[in-house]
Amino acid sequence: MSQHPQYEERIRALERAAEATAESLDPDPPDETRATEVVREGVGPTVALYCEARTGGTWARFDGETFDRLEAALNRWLDCYAACYGVTLDGTYSIRTAAELLVDTHDAAAVAATLTGVPDR
Repeated sequence: MSQHPQYEERIRALERAAEATAESLDPDPPDETRATEVVREGVGPTVALYCEARTGGTWARFDGETFDRLEAALNRWLDCYAACYGVTLDGTYSIRTAAELLVDTHDAAAVAATLTGVPDR
């Protein structure tokens, strides 16, 4: 259980939503509209939660299990994002790197595209 219960339910909701999205995802690539929804519903909120925890009024350091769950949720969302372009991802992506990109770009779609290299530009 997280040392920061104020984030626990939000992480659980992001995990559940990522799984539901992955199970129901049947895009006709390229499906930029669906990719944008995935960024809005999942990638952005997942990275934003990490940013909030690390920069908010009470600095939160997640225990290993909670951090792993949050990072796994991000990766599940990124898998869904890439699938909208017909791409299967082979790696995992760091939530910290995603947060740094969000701070630099202020754009969750740019975070997803930069991390995954999708779509190919």
